Amino acid sequence: MPRAARLGCAAALGPLLVAHVVAAIDPISVGIAIGAASAITGYLSYTDLYCRFAECCRKEQPLNASALKLDLDEKLFGQHLATEVIVKALTGFKNNKNPKKPLTLSLHGWAGTGKNFVSQIVAENLHPKGLKSNFVHLFVSTLHFPHEQHIKLYQDQLQGWIRGNVSACPSSVFIFDEMDKLHPGVIDAIKPFLDYYEQVDGVSYRKAMFLFLSNAGGDLITKTALDFWRAGRKREDIQLKDLEPMLSVGVFNNKHSGLWRSGLIDRNLIDYFIPFLPLEYRHVKMCVRAEMRARGAAVDEDVVTRVADEMTFFPKDEKIYSDKGCKTVQSRLDFH
Repeated sequence: MPRAARLGCAAALGPLLVAHVVAAIDPISVGIAIGAASAITGYLSYTDLYCRFAECCRKEQPLNASALKLDLDEKLFGQHLATEVIVKALTGFKNNKNPKKPLTLSLHGWAGTGKNFVSQIVAENLHPKGLKSNFVHLFVSTLHFPHEQHIKLYQDQLQGWIRGNVSACPSSVFIFDEMDKLHPGVIDAIKPFLDYYEQVDGVSYRKAMFLFLSNAGGDLITKTALDFWRAGRKREDIQLKDLEPMLSVGVFNNKHSGLWRSGLIDRNLIDYFIPFLPLEYRHVKMCVRAEMRARGAAVDEDVVTRVADEMTFFPKDEKIYSDKGCKTVQSRLDFH
């Protein structure tokens, strides 16, 4: 069963209350392995050796900022703002030995612009197993919080789930996908964990990370990008200050953002609102090339062009931006 589906019992979401279970390793096998390794390498602590055989949440989780930037530069296309802000935010957060609050990032833009892809890259750079890690937790609004009449239940279970997992691993990562489909009020249940408290009920959340992924604000981002294009200015000239203020206000006042009138915004608990710009024809071609390389195939520029030409673009007259970003590139490439 996929990791996200573990949380998905629709009516009661019972699994959210169950303690997180890490796959057990036969202690005899581990003991033999540790004994052998110790004999060969000299003394190593039990913890160090155990963590060679099982995933561990280490007290210090260093970030290789250069590797993160390289991943984003090579795999994410057309998103200079997202790359710049994410590298800056994660580097500063991980280098701070005593952060005052968890790092909270809200990623906004139309489907196919790279938000889910970035959350995957971030997870892999923080925990080697990425989205498969026991310390990375993905919530999908339509799967885990589907019923409006159960908001109070979801709030209680969400608090219990986060409290339990941060207790087990302070550097846990929580990803909330489809925020624009989340019922208003649900996300405010985690407000105490995102605030500037040293501890909440004996648990410190200051080294945890929260990522919100949302289509909300995509129209505002596209309008700004289009205004720059029509004025003859490069998209790379768009700065965070051109978009972040209107994004925060826009999602706060949007009943379908998941953050409508949320205390998370009102209390300034979201560190960055990160815009993902609509993708142009050239970016779609970059996505096709990257997908061909990922499949181990030689890049055929004729195929790249044919796949990109099959995509639809908007606005109606200029046809600048892909209406699905790179979302359907994989499936379309299957036919070539």
